[in-house]
Amino acid sequence: MSWGTELWDQFDNLEKHTQWGIDILEKYIKFVKERTEIEISYAKQLRNLSKKYQPKKNSKEEEEYKYTSCKAFISTLNEMNDYAGQHEVISENMTSQITVELTRYVQELKQERKSHFHDGRKAQQHIETCWKQLESSKRRFERDCKEADRAQQYFEKMDADINVTKADVEKARQQAQLRHQMAEESKADYSSTLQKFNHEQHEHYYTHIPSIFQKIQEMEERRIVRIGESMKTYAEVDRHVIPIIGKCLDGIAKAAESIDQKNDSQLVIEAYKSGFEPPGDIEFEDYAQPMKRTISETSLSNSRGDSKTELKFASKSKGKLWPFIKKNKGAGPEDFSNLPPEQRRKKLQQKVDELNKEIQKEMDQRDAITKMKDVYIKNPQMGDPGSLDHKLIEVGQNIEKLRLEVQKFETWLTEVEGRLPVRGEQARRQSGMYEAQNTPSVNNCAQDRESPDGSYTEEQSQENELKMMATDFDDEFDDEEPLPTIGTCKALYTFEGQNEGTISIAEGEILYVIEEDKGDGWTRIRRNEDEEGYVPTSYVEVYLDKNAKGAMTYI
Repeated sequence: MSWGTELWDQFDNLEKHTQWGIDILEKYIKFVKERTEIEISYAKQLRNLSKKYQPKKNSKEEEEYKYTSCKAFISTLNEMNDYAGQHEVISENMTSQITVELTRYVQELKQERKSHFHDGRKAQQHIETCWKQLESSKRRFERDCKEADRAQQYFEKMDADINVTKADVEKARQQAQLRHQMAEESKADYSSTLQKFNHEQHEHYYTHIPSIFQKIQEMEERRIVRIGESMKTYAEVDRHVIPIIGKCLDGIAKAAESIDQKNDSQLVIEAYKSGFEPPGDIEFEDYAQPMKRTISETSLSNSRGDSKTELKFASKSKGKLWPFIKKNKGAGPEDFSNLPPEQRRKKLQQKVDELNKEIQKEMDQRDAITKMKDVYIKNPQMGDPGSLDHKLIEVGQNIEKLRLEVQKFETWLTEVEGRLPVRGEQARRQSGMYEAQNTPSVNNCAQDRESPDGSYTEEQSQENELKMMATDFDDEFDDEEPLPTIGTCKALYTFEGQNEGTISIAEGEILYVIEEDKGDGWTRIRRNEDEEGYVPTSYVEVYLDKNAKGAMTYI
């Protein structure tokens, strides 16, 4: 099976077919390139999604991620980030192993195809030239034969005419001989040219053309093999990352299995436990014997009655109470006396631990300065030892200040640990009296809320509840200020914002820019106060305000 013998007369069709083969190869390259772009876009969207749901550092949200379910969610986000990385690997490998290689191969293929068909056209031109020479030789032979016949006829006519001189007859005879000689030469030339043409024609159709077509056939078969290998590579690139993607999914499943509901329940207790004992039984007050009632016996009920009245009043004036709390948001006594005992103990212990860490840092710094001073003493050329004395004194003063702070917080910690309820209502009341007697200056807030016998009343608990409700309400509505407008933009194309965080735009629409592209290919825009989101930067023409802070005008 050879194109040279089977398709010897299909030069033009072979030229079209091989061009079609190159077009197919280029179409496949374009397909793989678009696949890599999809993988990159998908990976970027996954990374942005993972980043979007990561808790903000040093925020209340980050504190909430101590629960096992939240930790599992964080692990899921991290695994999705790694998952996105594998799609980037797919894009990179397909680009390097398929797109780049095939693009180079196509250029080589085009050059090879051009060379083969150039040789084919050259062979065709040669055989056509030989054919023209043969035709020319044939026509010359035919012409000379006809002229020889006419000369012979003219000689015979002259020879038969008695009125013609002998000289004219002789001249006609010589002319006839000359023509016969020219005809013989033309015949010999025609015969030689014919043999040469037949030889060239045989070489053309049985040697040159088969050789050229065979090379074209081999070239085309190599192209077919190459595209098959590329398709196999296409599958292998995907298959290569499947185990790693599987590990990412295993990580997500493992994170889900690590969720411990009992542990999370215990964390809730630690986070919100007040340390108070539940109120004890209320003694029966016999109103049938009013003379025996004393002020001390009714103090608890009066306190409860007043607290209920005050609570009712407070509930009616919530709108006036919340702005006051918002104004003092974040402020509190240094000893955390505004917190319940258990929460206060945790805050104090946390403060003591932080101060101890700071002391350790200062001590490490002092040791380092001391060692440097010893080096300077032994090697004066390296520096002046006296230049470090001021720094040593400063570090020593810092350590002393921190130690005094630790001592102060440890005193408060000892007090609150001694006051934590251990043995029911009586112990709670005794601890309240201990606090009232020993910390009159630093615990005024708590003392004011105690009843005459040292126990906390409902007024205190209700007041805490109101503050907690107000604080929660404040946190819920204390949103960030809306971003300022830094310019405008015009939609070049229609974009359907189907993903969370994006916004739909129509071609030709004018919108406001509130955040320029940070290098991720997205621009944040606003249509009105309630509609804002991200759109691809390439879909809009942006005009930033030169007066906007940090803005650079570009189109």
